[in-house]
Amino acid sequence: MKKFVFLVLISIAFVSCSEYQKVLNKGSVSQQYKLAEQLYKDGKYGKALVLFEKVIPTFKAKPQMQRIQFMVAKSNYELGNYDMAAYYFNRFINNYPKSSKIKEADFLVAESYYKKSPKYSLDQKDTYKALTYLQNFLDKYPNSEYEDTINKQYKELTHKLDKKYFEIAKQFYTIEDYKAAIPALDTYLSDHLGTPYKEDALYYKFLAGYKLAENSVEYKKEKRIKNALKYFERFKKLYPNSEHLKETETLAEKLRLMLKNMSNRSNS
Repeated sequence: MKKFVFLVLISIAFVSCSEYQKVLNKGSVSQQYKLAEQLYKDGKYGKALVLFEKVIPTFKAKPQMQRIQFMVAKSNYELGNYDMAAYYFNRFINNYPKSSKIKEADFLVAESYYKKSPKYSLDQKDTYKALTYLQNFLDKYPNSEYEDTINKQYKELTHKLDKKYFEIAKQFYTIEDYKAAIPALDTYLSDHLGTPYKEDALYYKFLAGYKLAENSVEYKKEKRIKNALKYFERFKKLYPNSEHLKETETLAEKLRLMLKNMSNRSNS
């Protein structure tokens, strides 16, 4: 029985494929358009696109072109061709500004760039584009049914940029350039107010200050120890329950001991 069902399914697929090839190669424009619409509805976007491309020259400047252009854009979106999807949706928006599909097209342009946004370590050109389109959508359609989705995605992309620039600033600490790490982290904090990485940035700023003081030449040591202790006090004040607090308190105590030993030597 299972073998029979399998053979039936194979036969149907073969007939379907044969019908598609027949319409594609020898069908009339009307047949090609009808099959393209059906394939689109069935979610077979690749095959639908091939047929749409064939009929587009015939339907230019005709009423059907509005529907075709939207389906071409949506097919590219569903296939993950986000550059092409954004291009065709933007064309649709410019060509048919009064269409009932305008809001959906605007949303899917933003979605296309959102989906193109790469991981934080790569170039973020598409992330910035996505943020622009997401914000434009919110401005154009306040209180729309897409608002929660747009706000969530905007926050996610902003978080991604925060992480990227935090990692760039932190890189100075990683490569043990402690002197450069401190102003880099300060710049990051001033440029990214409200960042979720503020605690981490202040933690690494203190660690950089500690390392700089620990490895400092004698005549700069006292000032650097005091600076590092200031970084610690700020960190402790803002994050009294931090998981890093025990570690930072231990290091701060070492700095105080260094300072005390320096004072004892100078008084002896």
